[in-house]
Amino acid sequence: MPVTLAVDFGSTYTKVAAIDCDDERLVGRAQSPTTVAEGVMVGLGRALALLEATCGVKRDDIGQRLASSSAAGGLRMVAIGLVPDLTAEAARRAALGAGAKVQRVFAYELSGGDVDEIVRLAPDLILLCGGTDGGERKTIVRNAGVLAAARVGAPVVVAGNRSAADEVKAVLQDAGVDCVVVGNVLPELDRLDVEPARAAIRSVFMERIAHAKGLDQAEAYVGRIVMPTPMAVLEGARLLAAEGGMGDAVIVDVGGATTDIHSIASGLPSTPGLVPRGLPEPFAKRTVEGDLGLRINAPTIVEAAGAARVAALAGLGWTAQAVADHVQRLAQAVDHVPGTAAEHALDAALAQLAVDVALERHAGQVTTSYTPMGAVQLLHGKDLGAVSTVVGTGGVLVHGRHPRRVLEAACYSAGSPTSLRPRAPALLIDRSYLLFAAGLLAPIAPLAVARLLRRHLVAAEEAPHDT
Repeated sequence: MPVTLAVDFGSTYTKVAAIDCDDERLVGRAQSPTTVAEGVMVGLGRALALLEATCGVKRDDIGQRLASSSAAGGLRMVAIGLVPDLTAEAARRAALGAGAKVQRVFAYELSGGDVDEIVRLAPDLILLCGGTDGGERKTIVRNAGVLAAARVGAPVVVAGNRSAADEVKAVLQDAGVDCVVVGNVLPELDRLDVEPARAAIRSVFMERIAHAKGLDQAEAYVGRIVMPTPMAVLEGARLLAAEGGMGDAVIVDVGGATTDIHSIASGLPSTPGLVPRGLPEPFAKRTVEGDLGLRINAPTIVEAAGAARVAALAGLGWTAQAVADHVQRLAQAVDHVPGTAAEHALDAALAQLAVDVALERHAGQVTTSYTPMGAVQLLHGKDLGAVSTVVGTGGVLVHGRHPRRVLEAACYSAGSPTSLRPRAPALLIDRSYLLFAAGLLAPIAPLAVARLLRRHLVAAEEAPHDT
């Protein structure tokens, strides 16, 4: 029976997983460094050769092929809205949920400085929003004119006030800007609708960005790049919660450049008396912390936490100066793999701090408001206190020696009582890197892939070399 091949062209490694959907079996998996400069087919060829050598899977054994990618930095986006807490925030959520890395979010009318910043950032895509349906329309029309005059090279997805959509489209197209109009991300003040924008972003990624990143050379073998890797992971997490019998879950993905958090939960108050405030939260939510990574952004973590704190957390003889020196080397040697107990401990310490900050930003927060009727506890964001499972993925969790220590940083702490993180979750590891594969295969074999993924999750304390 032919197997289905899931391929992920990652920024560091190209991963392949051969799956027998009929028997719900992982036939084999392998990975090799991604070769953007040489051509991604070089790295894929090496991964496939390793797959054959270790698992006996030959190219003739492979039937359907599906692929995701975050190679060469993934999809970089700028989001533009009207009010920061409303349409600008809705635009940011749509972009993140689609697998993009949001470089900046702009609100109100774009200034000359804003346009200069957009040109400098050179995003792959711009998401232009503003106004509820039938509401304020002047700002989105003006911003479209500013973008048109600036001759930005990126395509624009328009997801704002439907009353202004035709005029915005005409302004952009008359200037030669490639654009697509979809439904408003915030059609009403209390209602989000980000799925049309997410679908458009994904479509632009598949049709344009994959070619710009040099991935078109792989399409003769794998077919079209189906989605950005972060979106594949999000879909895998959604499938795990819906079909894998896991229920609400938080996915922690610690990488060399970013730390991504996915939550699959309603986020409604789990504590009596909490009153939700702000935009409604999506059931499947993703945030990307572009300043938190274990290689490129290791110095940023140390700068924020302090080298002395990192050294104390790592132990094993690390000093503040040694930490500072080592992370500077890590930022240059992005493919460095820890080889000693001390290096594993430092990686774990950096990961703990990254996860702690990332969950602080992702999870809901409680504030107190004083009214004539007395104090009221307000919930801003998602209440994740009742989430039953935290799943970790990424090299430091799959191959590191201290995965449980890292995942515990995602949980509720008495030191941050207003941060509504999971209180007593099971801590699991995606040891076989199957989350992305589950997301890719979700449309064709959801139940089989969900059960397969669930079987391959292991308890954090059972991860290899956890000492």
